[in-house]
Amino acid sequence: MARPAWLGELLVLLLFAASLDQVALATEVQPPVTNLSVSVENLCTIVWTWSPPEGASPNCSLRYFSHFDDQQDKKIAPETRRKKELPLNEKICLQVGSQCSTNESEKPSPLVKKCISPPEGDPESAVTELQCIWHNLSYMKCSWLPGKNTSPDTNYTLYYWYSSLGKSLQCENIHREGQHIGCSFKLTKVESNYEHHNIQIMVKDNAGKIRPSYKIVSFTSNVKPGPPHIKHLFLKNGALFVQWKNPQNFSSRCLSYEVEVNSTQTDSYNSNSLEVEEDKCQNSEFDRNMEGASCFISPGVLANTVYTVRVRVKTNKLCFDDNDLWSNWSEALSIGKEPNSTFYTTMLLIIPVFVAVVIIILLFYLKRLKIIIFPPIPDPGKIFKEMFGDQNDDTLHWKKYDIYEKQSKEETDSVVLIENLKKAAP
Repeated sequence: MARPAWLGELLVLLLFAASLDQVALATEVQPPVTNLSVSVENLCTIVWTWSPPEGASPNCSLRYFSHFDDQQDKKIAPETRRKKELPLNEKICLQVGSQCSTNESEKPSPLVKKCISPPEGDPESAVTELQCIWHNLSYMKCSWLPGKNTSPDTNYTLYYWYSSLGKSLQCENIHREGQHIGCSFKLTKVESNYEHHNIQIMVKDNAGKIRPSYKIVSFTSNVKPGPPHIKHLFLKNGALFVQWKNPQNFSSRCLSYEVEVNSTQTDSYNSNSLEVEEDKCQNSEFDRNMEGASCFISPGVLANTVYTVRVRVKTNKLCFDDNDLWSNWSEALSIGKEPNSTFYTTMLLIIPVFVAVVIIILLFYLKRLKIIIFPPIPDPGKIFKEMFGDQNDDTLHWKKYDIYEKQSKEETDSVVLIENLKKAAP
C-alpha cells in the first residue's frame, strides 16, 4: 500500500521543528542560579549550595559548572551543592553557572560568585611553619613557630578532625622544643581507605587574640616510619647476610630501604639505596618464617675485617606520596674479626730497631769508605821537624841513658849494702 505524499512532508516538518527547538535551546542564555550560599563544616570543610535558575526551560536538562577564582578544579555536575576541604587562611571564592547539558559549546548562564573571608585577626599574629608528621602510623606530631605580633606567654591550642570523628578534638599534649611549639596526639589507621582522606588542623590561642591558622594534611603524605630492627647478621661463603624486621603497621611493598655498611679496611661508609626484593628472604640462609622481614646480601667481603651495618626505611609511591622522611637508623650491629694485633705490635717494635741498626752500619762503612777514597795528606811540618830536630833528639837520648845508668848504680849499691849488713849480724 503506497504511503501518502503528505505524510512524508509532515515527517520532514516535524524533524525540522525539532531541530529548530534544539538550536533555540542551544542559543538561549540560561538564567543564573539562585540562593548561592557558603558555610563551613568541621574545621576546614567549605560547602556551597544553590537553587536552580528561575525561568529555566522545562525541556532543559540542567547541569551546573563551578570553579574557583584561579580557574582550578572545574566541575560540571547536576548537583546543586559542592564541598571542598581547604585551609581557611585566605579568601576563597567559588563561581557557579548553569547550562542545559555538558556541551561546552552551549552558552552558559551568567556566573554567580560567593566568597568566604579569611579568619579575623592580625595576619602577623598567626603561627608560621605549621607542619605535621605522621609517625609510624601511630601518632601525629604538629609543630609551629609563634607569629611576630604575639606575646611570649601566649597559650596555644590545636584542634584536629577527620572523617572518623564525630566532632573536632583538642590536642592536650602542648610542649615547647626550643623556639618551636608542638603537640602530639594518637592517630592510628583511621579507615581501610584512609589514603583518600585528610586530617584538618587548626591552631589558635585560648584568649582569641591571634589569628587562627589552618592546615590540610593528607593521610598519605608526611609519613615517617619507625626504625627497622636487625634480627640476623652473619658472614658465609664470602658474603654478608642481613635480615631485619620492618616497622610495625607497614608492609614491605610500601617501603624503600637504605643499607649502610662500614668496614675497618676502608674506614668509611658505603651507602647503598635499594628496592625491596622479596625473593632474597627466600634464601635458605635466612629465617623464612619471620613476618614483615626484608633481607640484603652483599658479596665480596674481606677476611680480617669488621663490618658494621645499620638500616633505615622510608615510604614509597606504591602506598604513599613521595617524600624524604627517612626513619631513624636502626641499631648498628658489627660482625667479623679484627686483624692480629700482636703481629702488628711486634712489627711496630722491630722495624724501628732494624732501621736504627742499618743506619749505624751504614755510617760506619761510610767512614771507612771515606778514608779509602780520601786518604789523609801528610803534614810537611813534621818532615822538616824530623830533618832539623836530630841533634836535639841525640842530646835527649844521652840524657835518658845517663839517668838509666845512675838508677842502675844506685840499685847495685843498695844490694851490696844489704849483703854486708847480713854478714855482720851475729
